[in-house]
Amino acid sequence: MTFVPRDIPLPVAPDPAIPRGTGSPPGAADRQPAPNPWAPEPARVRRVHRETATTFTATIDLPGRPGGLAFAPGQFNMLYAFGVGEVAISISGDPARPDRLLHTIREVGPVTRALGRLRAGMALGLRGPFGSSWPVDEARGEDVLLLAGGLGMAPLRPALCHILRHRAAYGRVALLYGARGPEDLLYSRELDRWSRRADLQVLVTVDRAGPGWRGHVGVVPALLRLADFEPGRAVAFVCGPEVMMRFTARELERRGVPGERVHASLERNMKCAVGICGRCQLGPSFICKDGPVLRYDRVGPLLAVREL
Repeated sequence: MTFVPRDIPLPVAPDPAIPRGTGSPPGAADRQPAPNPWAPEPARVRRVHRETATTFTATIDLPGRPGGLAFAPGQFNMLYAFGVGEVAISISGDPARPDRLLHTIREVGPVTRALGRLRAGMALGLRGPFGSSWPVDEARGEDVLLLAGGLGMAPLRPALCHILRHRAAYGRVALLYGARGPEDLLYSRELDRWSRRADLQVLVTVDRAGPGWRGHVGVVPALLRLADFEPGRAVAFVCGPEVMMRFTARELERRGVPGERVHASLERNMKCAVGICGRCQLGPSFICKDGPVLRYDRVGPLLAVREL
């Protein structure tokens, strides 16, 4: 991790052309990262739950914050594996439970593999929360579609928790979730519980079915034909691989959901998390500062540009 002197001011100015997260729960506007966003806070693992063969969910305590870490759905933290490095990880817990800070992590590189070796009681560093959030307040009174591909379910889980906690404030709500195979599905117990709710439509699909699989087979955009929503009053939250988001946004548009009502959570190589290092720049936007949640009609054309 790059050392940065503590007295350096943060030359961060929001891009006026790009709205920051406006869908935070009440009080989220006052929630700010740690006083010095460069310095990781001491943290400790409370529990590790294995989701799939390569993915786990860690419950993390911050001893310096007895009440926990307040955050808005869609925000992320920087997790620091001592001696290895730092990585941006979306918060996957319930925003109403800041005392139960969850991160769902896939082991794909040195830092995430080091985090995967942590066990209850072991230490790590944490900076955050950072970034914009899902517009859950703007979506009140509307039909809400949550469309997730693979690990994209993790950043959407806080939004779904918030919506279900305030269920009467929304119209029809549908979760459309896809994974490579049944063994790759996250939060399997919650999926079962959510599926039994009468006020939530849950559609799950896999790319390849295994023995005993009785659900859908195919890609997430194909589930839209089964979803119950009114296009003119629908708001869509999309997170997953970029190719999945592109085809999902295209299908939403084809079904009449206006582009300004589609919001996507983007992933780039985020390092500083405050819009200075430029590693996550996408056109005029810094994904760590202006995103990760952005309106798709603003960022969709940029995603179509190769090497951008």
